[in-house]
Amino acid sequence: MDKLLEILKSVSDVLWGIPLLILIVGTGIFLTIRVGFLQIRLLPVALRLTFSRKHDKTAEGDISQFQALTTALAATVGTGNIVGVATAVLLGGPGAVFWMWFSAFFGMATKYSEAILAVKYRVKDAKGQMAGGPMYYIEHGLKQKWLAVLFAIFGALAAFGIGNGTQANSVSSAVESTFGIETWITGIVLTIFTALVILGGIKSIGNVTAVFVPVMALFYILAGLVIMVTNITAVPEAFAIIFKSAFTGEAAVGGAVGAAIRYGIARGVFSNEAGLGSAPIAAAAAKTDLPGRQALVSMTQVFLDTFIICSITGVTIVMSGMYKDPNITGGDLTSAAFGHFLGDWGPIVIAVGLIFFASSTIFGWAYYGEKCFQYLFKNPSLLIIYRIAFVAMVFIGSVVSLDLIWTFSDITNALMAIPNLIGLLGLSGVIVYETKRIKNKLKEEKLASKS
Repeated sequence: MDKLLEILKSVSDVLWGIPLLILIVGTGIFLTIRVGFLQIRLLPVALRLTFSRKHDKTAEGDISQFQALTTALAATVGTGNIVGVATAVLLGGPGAVFWMWFSAFFGMATKYSEAILAVKYRVKDAKGQMAGGPMYYIEHGLKQKWLAVLFAIFGALAAFGIGNGTQANSVSSAVESTFGIETWITGIVLTIFTALVILGGIKSIGNVTAVFVPVMALFYILAGLVIMVTNITAVPEAFAIIFKSAFTGEAAVGGAVGAAIRYGIARGVFSNEAGLGSAPIAAAAAKTDLPGRQALVSMTQVFLDTFIICSITGVTIVMSGMYKDPNITGGDLTSAAFGHFLGDWGPIVIAVGLIFFASSTIFGWAYYGEKCFQYLFKNPSLLIIYRIAFVAMVFIGSVVSLDLIWTFSDITNALMAIPNLIGLLGLSGVIVYETKRIKNKLKEEKLASKS
């Protein structure tokens, strides 16, 4: 097992080298320029659309824009926000938090662009449900079927890592350390719950996440705000350490600016998934009249995920100073940091947060994986095979090595991102065209509301 882990880490190091980091951030910068820094100019509009339950009932789609958002957020807001941020700080120092913010800013344009293309090129499957995502816009927009197939293969596999094994493992570990319940027991309960939800398909998942996501996010945000408000004098210093470390290379491991950049961007992408091509699969199912409208909603995922939730985790960890303890691992760092401020309640907050976050991520990624699998194998009767394997992985992930699962996730994330980013760059002209359409539509609606 140690030898396998060593090999996988070597592969991960190669994939997450300078070329991929440049491709991810560079694509975000390029798209930001092409859409005119839309993530700043239209963020208020995007947030208003996000929290509005109104939608055009005559528009095509399977679920509301809000349900599409919460399904994507369910898959996005997971252990990356708690454990992922902690491992980024441990491996790259406090400066890794800054590079998470940096990549997330441009990642908002990337996520916006992914959703536009997902809705633009979506199709109806044999059951009359919407199917979309990178595999469809790469095939029908870019006209590169082989690249679309590669994305679908990597996406179907990635669902077992980022969307399943890491989530289950983090939950079982947190429950064991906090409540003393053995990992296999948590694994069984989580496996049964997952099976019950995903058998209902996207509408069932959408209904569950529409409740799960707001509750879990509000719970975690309030806990973080309590810590910051009651220790307000330590907040400015924490931000100062983060910015200083981002450029001086103060890192727990490696001691170089490169470590902060690499782990900040890699774990940031793991958390908000901008560039991976996963979230647009859910966006494609939304009821919307224009691709750009759903794209604005999707863009807020990155804002809420990284700038709000990940920031609470990162700043709390830096404020506590617990990242300096060499005996604390990534999985326990956030719990220790919250415990530093909240006492015995700290680990409980993290354990409960992980249960909500990770469970909802599993549900969302079950849908992503299924859609990738369906793209590869058109026969609907084969879907049960994938679902059984996915549910089984929930239990396996609960009891195996955390390092092994995280490394596998890093590899599959990178392999997903490459064909998706190529698709975004190749179809940037379509993104610009659809952006003009939604801007004109918003202007018309604003004038109509005033008249």
